[in-house]
Amino acid sequence: MDIVSDIVADGHVIVLHGDFDVRSTWEVRNAIYECIDVHDDDVVIDMTDVSTIDATALRLLAVATRHAWLAGHHLTVRNPGPAVRRMAHLTRLAHAIEVERVAATA
Repeated sequence: MDIVSDIVADGHVIVLHGDFDVRSTWEVRNAIYECIDVHDDDVVIDMTDVSTIDATALRLLAVATRHAWLAGHHLTVRNPGPAVRRMAHLTRLAHAIEVERVAATA
């Protein structure tokens, strides 16, 4: 398993790669909170390349979503894979995390 080895902040978008779990939550938390504090835009967490996630990481996203809301922003998760969505439902945190809606293509 490869922990989130790469956290790339591109403006208000944070791109994560690898496994997002308890070992990487501190670095991801710092990146998210810094992005919320620095940018006036809403924050997007791109999870296209995140293969697995644990309950601690999901709790971080839920708490960061609330923190962003209190700061007058939205935090959305982009492209969570099946394993991420499944864990969000298993932990009952799916309702606490906003997933970016993408229009279906024909």
